[in-house]
Amino acid sequence: MEELEAGLETIRQAPKTEGVLELIVRRPRVGERETLEEGRLDPDEGLVGDRWKTRGSPNRDTQLNIMSARVIALLAQDKDRWPLAGDQLFVDFDLSADNLPAGTRLAIGSALVEVTAEPHTGCAKFVSRFGLEATQFVNSPLGRELQLRGVNARVVHAGAIHVGDVVKKSGSSGA
Repeated sequence: MEELEAGLETIRQAPKTEGVLELIVRRPRVGERETLEEGRLDPDEGLVGDRWKTRGSPNRDTQLNIMSARVIALLAQDKDRWPLAGDQLFVDFDLSADNLPAGTRLAIGSALVEVTAEPHTGCAKFVSRFGLEATQFVNSPLGRELQLRGVNARVVHAGAIHVGDVVKKSGSSGA
């Protein structure tokens, strides 16, 4: 836990208005991950080719899972393990509730997404992959305030995304 808490300073230094898309991960089937150099976001499909829409009753408020590249780097240690988190987009960006309240829009490549109010927390799979202390860290009161586990989002406008694209605040829906 001390190592995790020591990483907070680096996490807090993430860009607040303009960052970078570091990794795109598509989940075509249960337990499968595909890292992509480019992808397409669609309001009906989410990340095209991802299994979000085929999982029971799809909830648009959980269409995309976005996690801080700084947080996953701390938890996973090795970039090859980032996809195990289960998120589709990993960004070098400040995902804290103060910086990205629900309704905040982000331009990523030529797409536009909106952060939703649906909380994003570590599940049993997250515990098994990164450990109980990592899950407690991201779900602690401070972890929730900083949204260390990440945020949920929905696609507002379709568009192409590429690793290395700028991630930029683009206003708010007024939510």
